[in-house]
This record gives sequence, C-alpha cells and structure tokens, in this order.
Amino acid sequence: MQSYKVPTEILKFNQIIGLLFLTLLVLSCLSCNNRLNETNQSMTPGQKLLSKAVQAHGGKKYDKAHYSFVFRKKNYVFKNDGQKYHYQLTSQRNNTTRVDVLSNDGFSRTENGKVLDISAKDQARFGNGLNSVIYFATLPHKLQDKAVNKKHVGTKKIKGINYEVLEVSFNEDGGGVDHEDIYYYWINAETHLIDFLAYNYKVNGGGVRFRSAYNTRRVDGIVFQDYINYKANVGTPLADLPGLWEAERLKELSRIVTEDVKSL
Repeated sequence: MQSYKVPTEILKFNQIIGLLFLTLLVLSCLSCNNRLNETNQSMTPGQKLLSKAVQAHGGKKYDKAHYSFVFRKKNYVFKNDGQKYHYQLTSQRNNTTRVDVLSNDGFSRTENGKVLDISAKDQARFGNGLNSVIYFATLPHKLQDKAVNKKHVGTKKIKGINYEVLEVSFNEDGGGVDHEDIYYYWINAETHLIDFLAYNYKVNGGGVRFRSAYNTRRVDGIVFQDYINYKANVGTPLADLPGLWEAERLKELSRIVTEDVKSL
C-alpha cells in the first residue's frame, strides 16, 4: 500500500491552530482565576468564613438538593432548584393527613387533599415553623441569603480545639419575623464544620439557646447533624456560652434529631 505524505503547508496550519487553541485555553484559565481572586478579595472575612463552612457541609450540592427526613415523628421534604425551593411537612392524626407546603409561591395547607382557607397571619406562622426546621437541618446553606449579615468576631478554643466565630444578624427587609435574632456559629478551624451554635430571640419574653452538634454524617454529599439544645439565662452574652457549656453550667432542654435522612 502506498503511504500518503501530508503536505508541509497542512502540517504548519495544524500546528498554528493547535498553538492558538492552547493560547486561548491558557488565557481562559487565567481569566477564571482572576475572577475568582477578585471575588475572594471583595468578600468580607465573615463571608469568607461562611463560604468555607458551606463548602465543608455540602457546597454546590445544596443547589439541587432533594431530601426527606423525619423530625419529631413528622415527615419533611425539601427540594432546591437554584433560587427556587419547595418545603413540605406531612403529618397524620387519627384519619387526617395534613400536608403543609412552603415555596416561592407562598404557604398552603391541605387536609386529606382538600385545600384549607387560612388567614395571612396563620400562613406566616405555620410557614415560619416549617422554614425553621429546614433552616436548621440544612445549616449553613440558608445563611447565604442576601438578608443575612455575616461578621467574623474572632477565635475561640473549646475543649482544646480551635474555632473561628461567625456572628450572624438579619436585615428587617427579607429577614423574616425573627429578624432581630442574633446567632453565633463556632466553625471548626480544621474541618470547617459547625460544631456549636447559639442564638438569642426576642419573642415570648426572649431567650438564649446553645447547641452542641453530634451524630455528624454525610448523606449523598451533604452533612446532617443532630444537636443537644441547652438553655441559658436571658441576657447571657452568646460569646460566654462555650465556657458555660464546658463548665456544665447550662441546662439541657431538648434534642434536635433528624432521623431517616434520605436523598430523593
């Protein structure tokens, strides 16, 4: 068989095309790195700290997360699709099946398939309750919302482990009915996971809570944790709570347990 010799002009042309492609690829990578550097430089220390925690807990997987779990004998489902979300609570009592749904379209409740007429006040109350359960189950994902203010407030050593401390507050616009609440998150300096959190609230006379995470597990790429919930005296500074916990001066109030977590 006679071999075919590629003309020199074609070889040179292919080499030029290859060099152009390689140059464009390098420039594209440099452009991406520059954009990432600009983004990192524009972030506050609090935003950087939160970003590390979000990545450690699940990162981009939160954007398309679809899970179910059981909390206090009730079935919860949450589904994220970018900025869209769908939260659902299903409970049974006697012969009645109640389904609450909270989404971008608002709140609705059905009983045995029949849509109930609920006042705006009750819609806000029930919707806030459903949102709170999903909020804690998917921490720190929701802390990325625009209404959330993040502030790095120092470091703390708890039982010999180093933590970065994140303070979170909320804007009145978009911050929900509990926008006056203040949260502290103690983020493990090595794993970037939230090992402890605390908050104070104003409603019903106010209160202070401290939570210690346990039973940390990763389900299809997203971290879920249970918490021991402690009570402190009203007015106790949040920054003092880890020391009070170490000294066993906090009263255990309840357990926040998410069971039978499944990726759907």
